[in-house]
Amino acid sequence: MPTIFTARIPITRELRRAEIERNYETATGLVIVERFSRLNPVEMPGALVAQHGPFAWGPSATIAMQNAVVLEEVARLALDTLRLNPEAAPVSPFLLEKHFLRKHGPAAYYGQSGH
Repeated sequence: MPTIFTARIPITRELRRAEIERNYETATGLVIVERFSRLNPVEMPGALVAQHGPFAWGPSATIAMQNAVVLEEVARLALDTLRLNPEAAPVSPFLLEKHFLRKHGPAAYYGQSGH
């Protein structure tokens, strides 16, 4: 089972022209590392690179792929929400934490056991 994103999915800054011209692929990785300077990549297994797209990871290729699928689905749901209601507010951090911990926390009680 992939890790479920525990907060807003991070978005990197845009790459600067010099970064794009010098070494685009390395610069793309570096903006992800920069964005995660105060984030836990285990708890947040993906990010959106500004003006590029999604990146996801995990302890295996299978889990990284599952995390990528979850990231894409969350992005689709966010877009659909904003299409329906452009004034929609993000889920509060408290409610997001509640949903995460009831399924994945030390005292998890929701969902199927063993999964």
